[in-house]
Amino acid sequence: MESSEHRSSGRRSTAYRTLLEIPGILLVSFVLVFGFVRPVVAAPFYVGSESMVPTLMVWDRVLINKLAYDLVEPERGDIVLFRSPNGGEDPLIKRVVGLPGEEIEFRAGTLYVNGEAQREPYLTGRRPAGKSYGPKRVPEDHVFVMGDNRANSFDSRYFGPVPTENLIGESLFRFWPPNRAGVP
Repeated sequence: MESSEHRSSGRRSTAYRTLLEIPGILLVSFVLVFGFVRPVVAAPFYVGSESMVPTLMVWDRVLINKLAYDLVEPERGDIVLFRSPNGGEDPLIKRVVGLPGEEIEFRAGTLYVNGEAQREPYLTGRRPAGKSYGPKRVPEDHVFVMGDNRANSFDSRYFGPVPTENLIGESLFRFWPPNRAGVP
């Protein structure tokens, strides 16, 4: 039969081991999140311009899936984070509206892909009726991106199609502000 002193000593040693494991667990978690998850899998991004209003507002925070285009190609409608093709320092966030090989035209406030007017329910507000672009074909390994706030967006109409190698990832989830949390 075990003495109560021996049982008490065993409980203390288990408690000490548990206390010693916590810093190790925290360290491993920190390394995984900041050494692997953030640089490789997903990262937060804050929206710094009005180019995606009303879908994304200035100062919204979104989680970017950095693995999104490792196995699949971008699709029309994806909201993507990318390095600017003209060498800007900060990444940009826009919507993919044209895919490789497609002919893009923008006239009288309407987007045309391969000659067909696009239905874009995410657009609201003023559209730049006087600005036109194209028609131009999107090169292979490129996408054509535009902001949802067409009247206030520096996008592919100005800097051209974006090489797919410039894509950082896809917007996965808006987490800030809490009252607007959800899939953009």
